[in-house]
Amino acid sequence: MVVVRPAGLRQQGSRAIEVRAIGQRSRSGDLILRDVSLAVDHGELIAIIGTSGPANTTLLDAMSGLRPPWSGSVLRAPGRVGYVPRGDAIHASLPLARTLRYTASLREVAAGDAAVDDVLRVLDLSGRAVRPAGDLSRGERKQASIAAELLVRPGLFFLDEPTSGLDPARAAELMRVLRRLCDNGATVVLTTHNPLDADRCDKIAVLANGGHLAFFGTPAAARDYFGADSLDEIYERLAGLGDPAKAWSRRFFPFSRTHNGVSPAPVVPRQPGPDVRLPDSAGPLPAAGAPAPAPAPVLRTLWQWSVLTRRNADILSRTRRTLAILGGAPAAVLLVFLVLFRPGAFDAAHPSPEASVLIVFWVAFGAFFTGLAYGLPQICAELGVLRRERFAGLGAGAYVLAKAAVLVPLLAVADAALLVVLRALGRLPAAGDYPAAFVTLLLSSAAALGLGLLISAAVSRPSQATIAMPLACVPLVLLAGAILPVPAMAPVGRWVSYATADRWAFEALGHSLGVRQLLAGGRSPLGVPLLASYGTTFDRAVAVDWLVLACFTAAFFAATIALVIRKTSRPPHPAR
Repeated sequence: MVVVRPAGLRQQGSRAIEVRAIGQRSRSGDLILRDVSLAVDHGELIAIIGTSGPANTTLLDAMSGLRPPWSGSVLRAPGRVGYVPRGDAIHASLPLARTLRYTASLREVAAGDAAVDDVLRVLDLSGRAVRPAGDLSRGERKQASIAAELLVRPGLFFLDEPTSGLDPARAAELMRVLRRLCDNGATVVLTTHNPLDADRCDKIAVLANGGHLAFFGTPAAARDYFGADSLDEIYERLAGLGDPAKAWSRRFFPFSRTHNGVSPAPVVPRQPGPDVRLPDSAGPLPAAGAPAPAPAPVLRTLWQWSVLTRRNADILSRTRRTLAILGGAPAAVLLVFLVLFRPGAFDAAHPSPEASVLIVFWVAFGAFFTGLAYGLPQICAELGVLRRERFAGLGAGAYVLAKAAVLVPLLAVADAALLVVLRALGRLPAAGDYPAAFVTLLLSSAAALGLGLLISAAVSRPSQATIAMPLACVPLVLLAGAILPVPAMAPVGRWVSYATADRWAFEALGHSLGVRQLLAGGRSPLGVPLLASYGTTFDRAVAVDWLVLACFTAAFFAATIALVIRKTSRPPHPAR
């Protein structure tokens, strides 16, 4: 049974992290880590090196709590935990300083503006403060992700290849920053494939192929242990003939019990050092570690929702691609409708029964399509940021509902414009309950937005969300009951149509625009037979359709929140 719990702090010989015989499997069931044990003292700088496979990151994730082990246990000292993933984990469209200020607000950092200025100075990014993060170099974006975590001065700090993409000078300076964090009491664990980084650490954990722990100790001891003149040569030793991974692991086991086991003689933890300065422009580390008083859970959720809503609006206003979707989707729908729908289709003197029914359906579908287009790119485009912020305590409900807070008002504008323009240009009937029609379209758009967010949370890349668009739309068109009336469907189709949100929007909109009265009272001989083919489609009270659409909306948003929690929290592991 996996046990992950915090270890109590002690004045003497306390451990920051204890890893006890942990194992980890991939989703396919392959072993990534095999009985890894090590102990990290407070204030140590630790590097995980060795294998080029997933084992390094997997061990880092297990130690941080991001991905608990399949077997064994990890004990961590309580306190703030920071985690910087390998890829970009910062919004690209916002100016760097503004992005960090939003992060400080979400983390409830006291004196947030001053803390942001401090971390920018420490990481030599003050000159990039007003530039969008997407315009920074790869190394600068990595430093920006580190800056976001430094805002809260974590006691335990985990970084996946932090110097990747940095030139040697910047890499050395970043390692000095991490060293100073350790001198001031933090414990830092990182993965790296750069021997120079590892040589600057207090200890290194060497993983061999297959997830075996081949060594854990100081860099100097590692060179002696492997008989190598430099850390580079360790990789050659691990890739020797036969099965060196198991051989080094078996050799290290008795050595670890004597020198670096989980329960060696107590070691006095390093005391906080003086506030030294980095070369050149770097100043003292920010004193932003003290968070603001923690609010109650409900108030914290409301605060996060408020901050995220402001940030989402800021991002939408600065991202050209998003602006193109927000303005282009409803504009394209309206333009197509103006081209296809002829004026006067609802004129009682010259009725067109089939066209009238299909126009009502396509208007309902247009609102649904717009909501779906708004939701699809939202979550998958920022999964890296979302994972980092969820690890830091961001609520999934606040995240998803903040998306709705910005997008639903925009959908309301798009739906109102659709009705106003189509009615003004004679594509909709003169008589009709247009306030009710607007409510129907807005509920349909909101349900579609929830479905789009759900799909966006399920996929990994925006390109996959784009592919999902037609897959979601085709069943809606066929099962809504307009092209083929529900009474004419096969029994299975009729039952499945109940689970199609667009069906309820079509029926509610048809009721509000008086389709039954137009078909029954028109002069066309097709009106009454066509109305009979739809049966009781337009007889239901609009409030019932609204209730169903509201339930769809709530279900889609609840499912999105649940999926965000599952995808960004501790992933499931196969049973032993």
